[in-house]
Amino acid sequence: MSRKSKVKIFKIILLILVIAIMVGAIVYLFPLFKNISTPEGQLEFKQKIQESGFVGLLMLFGLQFAQVFLIIIPGEPIEILAGMCYGALNGTLFITVSAFIISCIILFTVNKFGRKFVYSFCDEEKVKKIENSKLFQNPQKIEFIMIILFLIPGTPKDLLVYIAGLLPIKPFRFVLISTFARLPSVLSSTIAGDQILGGDLKIIIISYVVTFALVGLIIFIINKFDKSKTTKEALNFFK
Repeated sequence: MSRKSKVKIFKIILLILVIAIMVGAIVYLFPLFKNISTPEGQLEFKQKIQESGFVGLLMLFGLQFAQVFLIIIPGEPIEILAGMCYGALNGTLFITVSAFIISCIILFTVNKFGRKFVYSFCDEEKVKKIENSKLFQNPQKIEFIMIILFLIPGTPKDLLVYIAGLLPIKPFRFVLISTFARLPSVLSSTIAGDQILGGDLKIIIISYVVTFALVGLIIFIINKFDKSKTTKEALNFFK
């Protein structure tokens, strides 16, 4: 069996596993959904999740692991779910630790199996375009670029985790960047998840507005002093 066939089978198995976890979670929690609009139902929902203990954490970690590996699944719903289950701070802590572990696993795998492994999971044409660009091969700029890309909402962060193994950036420094630079986005999503059960839309809106304003201010300041227009050039690769 060829390498591509093995990777395709692995991705199918992983996708089936994600669907199975989601279906299992829905069946497990379905009796609680009918009362979730009431304060009593919301409290019961949280208690059910928290009582599941390690199994609940493992299920959520499995979803996040598959989300990063498959790339096509957006990360925000899982971050919101983490906020619903464990609150804003604990949810953020969980997502942050999980992202750190998953990034380490992917970087180790890329270092072991090389660029062919990356091509199997990502758009080969896009990866080669980034890999062969002078901008992303510049050791003096690459860390700066990664910080910006992970800060900006909507950039393909999971794709960057794969590509990092092919770029001139130290793995541990990249893992730190990929873990902590995404914190503003993760925190706003977990706050939203935490407040969904309470129905406080004001806090949800404020958290997103503050996050976007803060990130926007950071990007504005960086662009102001970035005479070489590195940020703009880096973003053009993902259009």
